[in-house]
Amino acid sequence: MTINEIKVALNKLETIAFELPNGKLVPNHFHVTEVGRVTKDFIDCGGTRRSETVANFQLWEADDYDHRLHPEKLVDIIELSQKVLGIDNEEIEVEYQGETIGKYSLVFDGTNFKLLSKQTDCLAKSNCGIPTEKPKAQLISIAEGNSCSPGSGCC
Repeated sequence: MTINEIKVALNKLETIAFELPNGKLVPNHFHVTEVGRVTKDFIDCGGTRRSETVANFQLWEADDYDHRLHPEKLVDIIELSQKVLGIDNEEIEVEYQGETIGKYSLVFDGTNFKLLSKQTDCLAKSNCGIPTEKPKAQLISIAEGNSCSPGSGCC
């Protein structure tokens, strides 16, 4: 989900709900403590220089049960961050505290913003000798190469 997409979704809502990958909701007394622009410059394992920029939202829950973040307030925070930090229409990455800080992608299902678990990946699979797709074994070739026959006692 991008910055523009979340603003459109927020403008249609009366309340904000974030859903964790396990289906539980982030407690509704959460705060968005940061909206930022994060640029990561790096070299992958194949030696290719890369750069990625995301808009980062940090969710935090406190013991402040009397205040709720309303959609229009979050839109104001996002627009201020766009103006001050030069955030454009980057993809959003959400940080949320579990056992450690987790990083999530974000989608909207029409009601809730869903946090999707992110995975690491090798960006230089061809340089590392990792096939992009696992070869599919044909059962017939496995059976032909098998010297065991049913009832022979070899397995």
